[in-house]
Amino acid sequence: MEAAIFSLAGTIVGGLITYFLQQQRFNQELKVKREEFKTEFMAEDTAKHFLEHKSYTDRSFETLQKHLGGFEEDELRKILVRAGAIRTFRQDGSEWWRLLSRMDEYIEKVKD
Repeated sequence: MEAAIFSLAGTIVGGLITYFLQQQRFNQELKVKREEFKTEFMAEDTAKHFLEHKSYTDRSFETLQKHLGGFEEDELRKILVRAGAIRTFRQDGSEWWRLLSRMDEYIEKVKD
């Protein structure tokens, strides 16, 4: 009976140690990957910043491209999609982007 209890306790302690070591390893790998792809993460954050502005639900692609310089057009579009934005076109053919999370706000604005 004692052997079973010690065996169970050893298994639990060993499992907990393994869990915490794996958690620490995961956090370290995540940190390394974030650093490796820092430009893309920052670009997404910046895109969200412009698309979350309280006065503007939509931003033209030209404006976003101007403020997020250094990216090819299609790469910038991918960044915008990863940030949660959708693309629309105006009647003049210009390209505009808005966050999907702001669709209700946009619909209310159009109604007025």
